[in-house]
Amino acid sequence: MSHTTELFMGMRSLFRLYDKMLKRVCTEYDLTVIEGDIISFLQNNPGKDTAVDIVELRMLSKGAVSKGVDALIRKGLLERIPDTKDRRRIHLKLNRQAEPVMESINEVRQDFLNIVLEGFTKEELKMYDQFFDRLFHNIENALERGKTL
Repeated sequence: MSHTTELFMGMRSLFRLYDKMLKRVCTEYDLTVIEGDIISFLQNNPGKDTAVDIVELRMLSKGAVSKGVDALIRKGLLERIPDTKDRRRIHLKLNRQAEPVMESINEVRQDFLNIVLEGFTKEELKMYDQFFDRLFHNIENALERGKTL
């Protein structure tokens, strides 16, 4: 198996594990996985608070995000806030009622990190950070130059 295939399969497994762990929170609070994902995204990405941000950065469909946002608003966990400078932009804000869900998501995230980083030394974690910083920098540079591989 090639390194590229291993990387893609590993990333897929990583996402599946996180989704499986997040599903526990969703079950507890009667949320769909998309709704849980939206809350998690908004909680962890300050300044990225529009449906478009969620669609682009989480690579979810517009329809799924729209449906999830509507459901979270109906449940009282989320509200829409029009942008003061551009009426076409709508910001999404988590309400106080979402705080218990956010706490549970934080616990899941910490459990997830404990699982995937188990057994790594501080030096290895530092190398991991350096590796991914460089990897993501190279990806961004290639995308900015329009390089296709």
